[in-house]
Amino acid sequence: MNMETPTPLMSGRLPEQVAFDRKELGIVLGLYGRMVAAGEWRDYGISFLREVAVFSIFRRTAEQPLYRIEKRPKLRHRQGMYAVIGMDGQILKRGHDLKTVLRVLERKLIRSVD
Repeated sequence: MNMETPTPLMSGRLPEQVAFDRKELGIVLGLYGRMVAAGEWRDYGISFLREVAVFSIFRRTAEQPLYRIEKRPKLRHRQGMYAVIGMDGQILKRGHDLKTVLRVLERKLIRSVD
């Protein structure tokens, strides 16, 4: 009997993807749920790319995203791997802790009561 290791079907490796883990998605979706309940947001999209994972937030489905929550692991030793980016491309907050970075969006949920 000949015991050889099986050869893979693809000769090259699949490109690595950056993704949000379960804990990160729980934090982001918790904020998203609160903002949907408040009537601020209506839709979202998630992209897992080679160097960045993006959670895009939309007011309406056919529009550009209001905000993008990005995870860039290459920046974890510099500015921090999490960032919230506005519609115009301006970085609203960047840091090492996702909850801290998302506080910039939670402020929009707090309104004065008349």
